[in-house]
Amino acid sequence: MSRSVKQIAIYGKGGIGKSTTTSNISAALAEAGHRVLQIGCDPKSDSTNTLRDGKYIPTILDTLREKKTVTADEVVFAGYRGVYCVEAGGPAPGVGCAGRGIIAAVELLKRLRVFEELEVDVVIYDVLGDVVCGGFAVPVREGIAEHVFTVSSADFMAVYAANNLFRGIQKYSRSGGALLGGVIANSINTGYAKEIIDDFVARTSTQVMEYVPRSVTVAASELQGKTTIEAAPDSEQADVYRGLAKRVFEHTESRTPSPLSDVELREWASAWADHLRAVAV
Repeated sequence: MSRSVKQIAIYGKGGIGKSTTTSNISAALAEAGHRVLQIGCDPKSDSTNTLRDGKYIPTILDTLREKKTVTADEVVFAGYRGVYCVEAGGPAPGVGCAGRGIIAAVELLKRLRVFEELEVDVVIYDVLGDVVCGGFAVPVREGIAEHVFTVSSADFMAVYAANNLFRGIQKYSRSGGALLGGVIANSINTGYAKEIIDDFVARTSTQVMEYVPRSVTVAASELQGKTTIEAAPDSEQADVYRGLAKRVFEHTESRTPSPLSDVELREWASAWADHLRAVAV
């Protein structure tokens, strides 16, 4: 690759706000003058919807199933402020690996020299983080992404998914895989939620990139089919996303996390449960 392109992967449990966060980061970076490409790597293929007024776009896997020869303009579409949008897609229901779309997307975009032709500054992979195996592990395993971030709330299953991602990063780091930039703490509106996330990142040798509050502004924006950056540009929530986007883009030092074992994670969660019951009395 002749020019420097920053490649970032954002993982997170399904439903945690990963795509919402990713799209707002992309929108904020485009607003700041960067040329951005967002690649949706969830089989639901809805990562880029709010960058395109709620509209779906053809996926790479669907297009490849229909045609032997595919051109860039058949799978890359322009969104808000010129953000380039790609959806990897998934297999037909009940058939094949859900991560296959990521592998196909990486191979096709590389073959078409999309990054070079579009002269993008940053590529953001929006990846389902419930499991880190097969195709879903590609951005980490192959070191495609320079930096990996995970979106997590203080809920146990979100933390559990983040810890699993840390295990994958730790495993693949020994063979040149991508490293962890930090945790994007989402839906943080209570003091105890922040304390839980802070304790988790301290125990796993990472950091919080931003605390993103739960906001009705986000819900209202998405009902319009837009990012908060576009629909409510003067809101406090939009400024939170702008600050996060700046930190993610300027981030340079990632590291190998120290994931908790299953036993350690369960003991940690139980201790927090006891603490919350005690303070609630």
